[in-house]
Amino acid sequence: MTLDALRQHTDALRAEIGRTVLGQEDIVDLLLVALFARGHVLLEGPPGTAKTLLARSFAAVLALDFGRIQFTPDLMPGDVLGTSIFDFRTNAFVLTKGPIFSQVLLADEINRAPPKTQAALLQAMSERTVSIDGSDHSLGREFIVMATQNPIEQQGTYPLPEAQLDRFLFKLVIDFPPEDIEMAILRQHAAEPLEAGLETAGLAKVLDAAALAETRALVDAIILKDDILAYILRLIRATRESSEIAYGASTRAADALASAARATAAINGRDYAIPDDVKRLFVPTLRHRIVLGPAAEIEGRSPAQVLENILSQIEAPR
Repeated sequence: MTLDALRQHTDALRAEIGRTVLGQEDIVDLLLVALFARGHVLLEGPPGTAKTLLARSFAAVLALDFGRIQFTPDLMPGDVLGTSIFDFRTNAFVLTKGPIFSQVLLADEINRAPPKTQAALLQAMSERTVSIDGSDHSLGREFIVMATQNPIEQQGTYPLPEAQLDRFLFKLVIDFPPEDIEMAILRQHAAEPLEAGLETAGLAKVLDAAALAETRALVDAIILKDDILAYILRLIRATRESSEIAYGASTRAADALASAARATAAINGRDYAIPDDVKRLFVPTLRHRIVLGPAAEIEGRSPAQVLENILSQIEAPR
């Protein structure tokens, strides 16, 4: 796998996903960064903004096993992980695997499940392994979680704890598209059958497990220079010193930002990262890893605004 071949793969992935999801090019690019950086992604936006369609389209272009969980208040950990059932024929317990045993997992409306069920994902997202009845079961190196949540409706929802939010490489906020994009969506759907579930049926498989392993090996070969690492560290430490932030980003956040910068460099055909890579990734990597202070909340400032302010104050290397 070469950098040119990687760019061809990413171009093909963008083109296929763009056939069903319009006007979300930046979000798709960050999804590809997360895929190659071995990170999980949280998609947040109001209902009807194609969050689930985006996740399904992303899974459809990958020749990987796909699993989907519709999170609900009555969902139990066993419904996610699976459970051991006694088989009277063999006089032994047999594991019935849950939907988490997939390579691409769509956790739809993840904030509708209670904390006990949300916690079932913690080990899987961190170690790509689950423990059931004292035995560890590997989920494979390709395992990636794409979760969606609705920030508007609060009835029957459970906010994700900080420990789980920290497992997501990116939190991507999806808003309503511009008017011209909405018109293009309406025109596209007006020419298609009305049956549900056909949106991703015609998407071609672009990347399989072997090709994904090669692209990730290419990303692993990208080495960050000390000036880029120092820049990342200054940004992270600035979140801990800001008067607008009650709890700043962790060392894990710094490592996540560095990993994403390596993947971005490779996707753009470079064997080195530049400060602009870090700047672009700073907000999506950090917006869910900080806790705003009382003053910022009273003023109605968002995590993105606070992080953009920090980004403007820290000088980038030249």
